[in-house]
Amino acid sequence: MVVRRILGVLLAGFCALSPTDGATSATESRMAKPESLPTTSLKPGMSSIPAKPHGPYGDHKANDKMKPVTSATAQTVHAESNGRDYVGKDGVPMVLVPSGDFIMGSDKGDEDEAPVHRVHVNAFYIDKFEVTNGRFAKYVDTIQSEPPWGFSDKETPVIHADRPVRWVNWMDAMGYCLWVGKRLPTEAEWEKAARGTDERVYPWGNDPPTPVHAVYGLKEGGAETVSVIGNHHMGQSPYGAQDLAGNLYEWVMDWYDEDFYSSFINNPAVNPRGPSEGTAKVQRGGSYINTPYRLRSSFRTKADPTEQDHNVGFRCAQEVLKQP
Repeated sequence: MVVRRILGVLLAGFCALSPTDGATSATESRMAKPESLPTTSLKPGMSSIPAKPHGPYGDHKANDKMKPVTSATAQTVHAESNGRDYVGKDGVPMVLVPSGDFIMGSDKGDEDEAPVHRVHVNAFYIDKFEVTNGRFAKYVDTIQSEPPWGFSDKETPVIHADRPVRWVNWMDAMGYCLWVGKRLPTEAEWEKAARGTDERVYPWGNDPPTPVHAVYGLKEGGAETVSVIGNHHMGQSPYGAQDLAGNLYEWVMDWYDEDFYSSFINNPAVNPRGPSEGTAKVQRGGSYINTPYRLRSSFRTKADPTEQDHNVGFRCAQEVLKQP
């Protein structure tokens, strides 16, 4: 119980975070644009706020051809990522994303992905894989937390221990990360980890995804859903993180504001942490039921932080400790 109270205090502090650490101050958050409520498989009794309208397989556009993707050249490999892996306190492999600038957003996507702007992010580590059922089960047991709805059969964390945990809300995700001495990545950190510094469309480059790159385009509730971790190394990001496209959407730290990027039209963003308040948290990466449009690294969507869903998981991040 003491552990749970401590986590509650820490979570409250993170929820109240304002843009700091050298970040350009955000504009006041605005109410999310009115949108139609999609069909979803929420845990009974859970609240939900509208997300982007869904087309086939839960996509924003019924026809992905409306947003053409440039064909790719050979995959760019970032030399600075080689040999720079790190193992977190929880024994999970993490990859280093070096300090520096990158271009965030897209002028070929939805309105909330624009304008394209330059962002500086300090060096950080991010989990190489999404948090698994097995690891999350240890957290549930330790703090005596209510398990995710997907654990109701009591076999999931054992039989499917290496599959990413889902049916976790934002509070669950942040609580786990804090428990292992980490935190959720910011939206800017997540996007840099996914696309690197060459403005690629997907983590692996600009070529449209195939089944060797990502898990996507499947039917909700079908026999095949999320994949075990480590099965799609061909789709890894420039820094070596896997499944940043497809498999599951991932919670990030920031509150959502569709116009937040307009804050940086004239001034580069430095370690942005999103609006200081809001009603929805950002999710990134697309999921196993989506088509390529939502797998793009610049794509943004949102959900109520108390919402639990079948196609949402997370991974953790942490700062790089400065050498004495």
